[in-house]
Amino acid sequence: MTDEQKQGRVDCCNEWIESAQDPHFRERVITEDKAWIYEYDPETKRQSEEWKHPGSPRTKKVRKSCSKIKTMLIVFFDIRGVVHHEYVPPGQTVNAIFHVEVLKRLHEHVRRARPELWAENTWIVHQDNAPSQTTLVTHKFLTKNKITTMGHPPYLPDLAPCDFYLFPKAKNIMPCEHFVDVDTIKRETTKPLKELTKKDMQHCFQEWEKCWTKSILSGGKYLEGDHIPVSE
Repeated sequence: MTDEQKQGRVDCCNEWIESAQDPHFRERVITEDKAWIYEYDPETKRQSEEWKHPGSPRTKKVRKSCSKIKTMLIVFFDIRGVVHHEYVPPGQTVNAIFHVEVLKRLHEHVRRARPELWAENTWIVHQDNAPSQTTLVTHKFLTKNKITTMGHPPYLPDLAPCDFYLFPKAKNIMPCEHFVDVDTIKRETTKPLKELTKKDMQHCFQEWEKCWTKSILSGGKYLEGDHIPVSE
């Protein structure tokens, strides 16, 4: 990253910390992200282990490859739990028009799942800087519905709670098996999302705030390895 990009991260984290001085801020934030879910994703060593006997040939390392059987998951969650999730239809391009339709469905789910936030219109959407989320079409929808958004530095997973917490935790709960079709992927992915507790979400937000401070102290450098909070 350039010095300018690092400073942008520092400035953004400082803004978030200042906003968090409001004791109700954490309860108002709904963060969003997307992830591809494949038919099989050997994320951990445990998942790629095989039973071997002394005479077995040397084990080949598992290499992650893009499977033809996959689906994209979109998740919105807050400090209390998942507010809305959906899967991108096969062949659908995630463009601004589609993103606005997703936001419309989110708006309805907020009305039903978080009626107090919807009634007061105090909820805040945190999303990254993906092209579909920064276009004029998206901006007009957010403005028309008076939906507040959090600024986000150039997209990096170390500052996105879905990437460093929610998706890894959900994948760790998923069974270590190959999925035969997209419907099975959806069913098996939805289960761990429902198993995440309010305590899990609170822990996620606490770790996210730690990332802000660490990013500032590092001068905006990318956080990785031991510098990123570990999901527990």
